[in-house]
Amino acid sequence: MNYEDFRKWKEATVSGQSIEDEQNRFETPEEAIEKNAKLINDLLADELLEKVKKMSPNFFENLVLELLLKMGYGGALKEAGSLTGSPGDEGIDGIIKEDKLGLDMIYLQAKRWDNVVGRPEIQKFAGALLGKKASKGIFITTSYFSKDAEEYAKSLDKKIVLIDGKKLAELMIEHNIGVNVQKTIEIKKIDSDYFAQED
Repeated sequence: MNYEDFRKWKEATVSGQSIEDEQNRFETPEEAIEKNAKLINDLLADELLEKVKKMSPNFFENLVLELLLKMGYGGALKEAGSLTGSPGDEGIDGIIKEDKLGLDMIYLQAKRWDNVVGRPEIQKFAGALLGKKASKGIFITTSYFSKDAEEYAKSLDKKIVLIDGKKLAELMIEHNIGVNVQKTIEIKKIDSDYFAQED
């Protein structure tokens, strides 16, 4: 680095352009690990979502069912949920028990889309729920929902949960769907009990 480069770097630091770098110097090792783990997971979520978008609609519907089972809905895999997606499915792609006893059923709509999901799609799903006399539904997409769609879902008497592509990828990572652990880092600290034996 020549003098001119050093002068520009120094001015940038003083003017605040490198404040983040200065703040990073005061991070604890744990904070640095958490920050970088989040960055890794954000990049992984983007990559994972792109992979999911390339899979078939049938694969996506099965993925959604598997994710909800991993999240604790339904209990045993064999009896917990089923896919209903077909040309005559009336807007319902699957059904899953809310609990192991099957006291209530949750209806699913899974859209492997790139375009925004608008209010008309949520209205169709709400209508399908009404036709089934159902009170709960989950609409999952690889895309995202318009503001109008989100507001409409909130205004309904029925409970419709909207999960967009970003949230879907985060849930897949959290529940180890389509990912595996590459590396585990152990953080250790002093065992005070061990040294207390001396007293």
